[in-house]
Amino acid sequence: MGADGKLLAWVGGEFFMRHMEAEGFRLVRLPLAGPAVLSWEDICARCGAAPDAVVYTDRSLPPPLLGLERFPALTAFYCIDSHIHGWYPLYAGAFDLCAVSLRDDVERFGAELAPGRVLWLPPFAEDRYRPRPAEKDFDLLFAGTVDPETTPLRHDFLRRLDRAFPGLAVRRGDFAELLPRARVALNIAERGDLNFRVFEGLACGACLLTPRINNGQGELFEDGVHFLTYAADDADDAAAKARALLADDARREAYGRAGFARVDAAHRPRHRAKALAALLRQGFDEGLPGLRLASPDRARSADLRLLYLHWADTCGEAALAARYLAEARRLAHPEQGGRR
Repeated sequence: MGADGKLLAWVGGEFFMRHMEAEGFRLVRLPLAGPAVLSWEDICARCGAAPDAVVYTDRSLPPPLLGLERFPALTAFYCIDSHIHGWYPLYAGAFDLCAVSLRDDVERFGAELAPGRVLWLPPFAEDRYRPRPAEKDFDLLFAGTVDPETTPLRHDFLRRLDRAFPGLAVRRGDFAELLPRARVALNIAERGDLNFRVFEGLACGACLLTPRINNGQGELFEDGVHFLTYAADDADDAAAKARALLADDARREAYGRAGFARVDAAHRPRHRAKALAALLRQGFDEGLPGLRLASPDRARSADLRLLYLHWADTCGEAALAARYLAEARRLAHPEQGGRR
């Protein structure tokens, strides 16, 4: 079954939204600038029609969709920050489908959804990330936010690395502009996540030095071919590897070429859109919304009620808390509520 112009309510981040249109879908984006909640009626009003599917693309916010178990449309969660939010699998179980960024989470999320409804959808590099001529004015560069309060592990690692490698540069700004200026581009995976910086660095043709982790990194790339790895959180090993790379121009250039070629061939927005489109078509073909509505999951509703009570207590916004509390009360007495 094709997309046939089906309407998607695309809630949250933009990601590869425009490439979904190339897959035959019509889209209305419902951005989330901060914590907020949307009911089915809210979504229909903002779309101007009832969508065929509702796709929540992760914004690392409290649960933004209420009444999921009653949505008459197909529902899907594109989950990225599961290494940060332990409650994500429980919430994901309320969706018909889920796509997870981290390979190691497929089994964990699969325990909450039926078999075959969880897709590994790794990070990617936007098309604007490409090699470009630039003066190599950084020997070893980390591009990104470093703050002792919000990124304490990153801050501590870079402090130790700076002692082991005094030429370390740390900058904030546009990665597409910064990364081509590095002889060696450094990545950090604070919680063992295969992050977007890997793909963006390689897409810029950078010689990437990145931690040795799981989560599918070894399935997508080859250490010593597309990049070089260091032992995670080992500043001395990272410094030694950086010095070895700086002493070998040919090796750095070979990594840059091979890394770019791999990302450009398989890890662009169009590739992720194609995979997610196939998952959505599968959901339509299997009639998942009808199956969900015909067999309400009472245990799931009880779990969601506890989740919403938690956020009613902790979200810190009175209006938002009231919405969570009202939904928790409805789930406690589902026989009194209709579709909302």
